[in-house]
Amino acid sequence: MVLDSNAAGVYAIAPTPFNDDESIDWTSVDRMTDFYFEAGCNGFTVLGVLGEAPKLDAAEALAIAERVIRRADGKPIIVGVSAPGYAAMRALAKSVMDRGAGAVMIAPPATVRTDDQIATYFRNAVETIGPDIPWILQDYPLATNVVMSANVIRRIVMENPSLVAIKHEDWPGLEKISVLRGFMEEKKMRTISILVGNNGLFLDFELERGVNGANTGYPFPEMLVETVRLSKSNNRDAAHDLFDAHLPLLRYEQQPGVGLAVRKYILKLRGILSSDVQRKPGMRLTEAGYSEVNYLLSRVARFDSRANLKLPTQAV
Repeated sequence: MVLDSNAAGVYAIAPTPFNDDESIDWTSVDRMTDFYFEAGCNGFTVLGVLGEAPKLDAAEALAIAERVIRRADGKPIIVGVSAPGYAAMRALAKSVMDRGAGAVMIAPPATVRTDDQIATYFRNAVETIGPDIPWILQDYPLATNVVMSANVIRRIVMENPSLVAIKHEDWPGLEKISVLRGFMEEKKMRTISILVGNNGLFLDFELERGVNGANTGYPFPEMLVETVRLSKSNNRDAAHDLFDAHLPLLRYEQQPGVGLAVRKYILKLRGILSSDVQRKPGMRLTEAGYSEVNYLLSRVARFDSRANLKLPTQAV
């Protein structure tokens, strides 16, 4: 299924499963694909920022995308194709779309700074991959060090008809969402989807500002799905109650560096991943970190039984 500007709901960000020896764990890839759709996700993204894409060679990256797309059986899969050069981006984008991907995601490189440089970069990227490939603009200044104002995003949207969604990860970004929605309502920018990341840390109020859904990888995607549903059906208190119960764990998992270790550990506890190993270089939780995550899970479980997981007696 090809993504369009009406994309809404939850599109999870998937980690890349590895065995203890750091080889790709294909069994967990299949199990993870099934898990996201069983949890109610509309689709998900592979080879994103937390997918350890830079640690994969080109053949591995394509093989993972191909495996997930085939397993998804027509459901939309987004593939991150950001690369230092356009040649690698073009090769991966065309290959995954030929195999049935729903869209690709592109983030700006740290080398662009001015509005003109940013707009030119994306215009050239679209020219390179082809104007027929739907793509998502990743606005994540905390990771890319590229700050895109609402006005430059409007310019990129208007210059590139194949842009179907923004992955909004600016922080703080609530007012930016309102400005972008205002552009659309005033017909100053064509209407596209806004999906939010940042581990869903501000999802409760981002939904109230008019975003279409989430594009993030919190290891309880069911919570994201239900929060979106409750908010869109105007059950404000219920949406906030559910979200607030998970917020301490969301915040903990948002830590730079160690956040992926937390996510993989919880997905291992949930039986989705066989191992929580990251490819080197990568951080691992310390004994204190495992203990803190276990404690936070017990707190979430008071409200949401899905967090009532069987914890190992010694995690490290």
